[in-house]
Amino acid sequence: MSPELISILVLVVVFVIATTRSVNMGALAFAAAFAVGELVADLDADGIFAGFPGDLFVVLVGVTYLFAIARANGTTDWLVHASIRLVRGRVALIPWVMFAITGALTAIGAVSPAAVAIVAPIALSFAARYGISPLLMGAMVVHGAQGGGFSPISIYGTIVNGIVEREHLPGNEVFLFLASLIVNLVIAGVMFVLFGGLKLWAQGAVPLDETAGPGGAPDKRDAPDDDTGAAPSSGAVTSTGAGPATAVATRTEAPDTTRLTPARIATLTALVALVIAVLAFDLDAGLTSITLAVILSAAWPEDSRKAVGQIAWSTVLLICGVLTYVGVLEEIGTIKWAGEGVGGIGVPLLAAVLLCYIGAIVSAFASSVGIMGALIPLAVPFLAQGEIGAVGMVAALAVSATVVDVSPFSTNGALVLAAAPDVDRERFFRQLMIYGGIVVAVVPAVVWLVLVVPGFG
Repeated sequence: MSPELISILVLVVVFVIATTRSVNMGALAFAAAFAVGELVADLDADGIFAGFPGDLFVVLVGVTYLFAIARANGTTDWLVHASIRLVRGRVALIPWVMFAITGALTAIGAVSPAAVAIVAPIALSFAARYGISPLLMGAMVVHGAQGGGFSPISIYGTIVNGIVEREHLPGNEVFLFLASLIVNLVIAGVMFVLFGGLKLWAQGAVPLDETAGPGGAPDKRDAPDDDTGAAPSSGAVTSTGAGPATAVATRTEAPDTTRLTPARIATLTALVALVIAVLAFDLDAGLTSITLAVILSAAWPEDSRKAVGQIAWSTVLLICGVLTYVGVLEEIGTIKWAGEGVGGIGVPLLAAVLLCYIGAIVSAFASSVGIMGALIPLAVPFLAQGEIGAVGMVAALAVSATVVDVSPFSTNGALVLAAAPDVDRERFFRQLMIYGGIVVAVVPAVVWLVLVVPGFG
């Protein structure tokens, strides 16, 4: 068996173990890089670590560190409540508010599951109170997170753009962002129409003090039952120790959740400064984020004391591990070998749609980020032939691998399932699974047709 085939089979084993045993894929990838590098490729430690993505490590740590501070000092709570008040209690707009909030959070650097974990408990509580379909609300939250997930300063965006740059492929950060945003907007619009969104317009507006917003008394219906499993680390769910966790009551009980404190003003300013620094001055997003986070930590140490622990270390491990293994694949020639194999199908467009479906199917059960980190480099030799536009293909792969995160087997889908109060969980699980299956079956073909066939890039 050739070294290239062995390394591909090991990659498959990594995905299978990560999916079935809930082991961090990055840790498995580091172990695989060591085993394949030493036993198959005869690489030393320097050769194995040659593919370690130091730049992406800094971006991941810096951006999630800054966002953890924003969550700790209540800036994200303020953003959520301010957005809800903007619609003046109009029920029909609440699902779109949730879409916009999660999209904004991921666009400015929140990890997608973190944004979903923050917004989903509130969104699903609104759904239970006003008779909104939990599937509709959950889909709006997840698609919102993915819609903003590829901005130039987002986690997904920086990862994909970094891979594209490292592989010397033509790239277009704005095209990637808009492709994901438009696809998720269209899906959200279809869901809104099919699952009762139009009927919500007839409900009109509700008093602001009943929208679980600032100043209103908490509603017992906002509290998920004991088995929601909503993550307290998101800052959206807390427990009193004497009763079930509540997703909204702690926010409404805190009188300052809607006030702009000095710490929140400074944090909002830092987020704006990050956007300007990256987009206008082309500064490194990771180093800029860490610098801003350190300034905020020095000024308000009590708010950011736990922020370092809330950095998305599991995501950092995942990305660094997978890309280190990809580096080993490049060292032993697997990338070129696999790309030539895909290109050898003889029909470039067929090979492209197959790659999109591979990304979607595997991502529905495993890590979207890990899939992107592995698939894009695998497609490099295939794209180098010039018959398929690299910009459109990368965007199609990225969208295919992330839009399926509505699956209940993914982190985002599981968070939505856990956060829904007063639902038949088995029925809701089946709904999410069927919806996720439809997305897997339909979306890769659509994005291939729209983004790949025209030959963008």
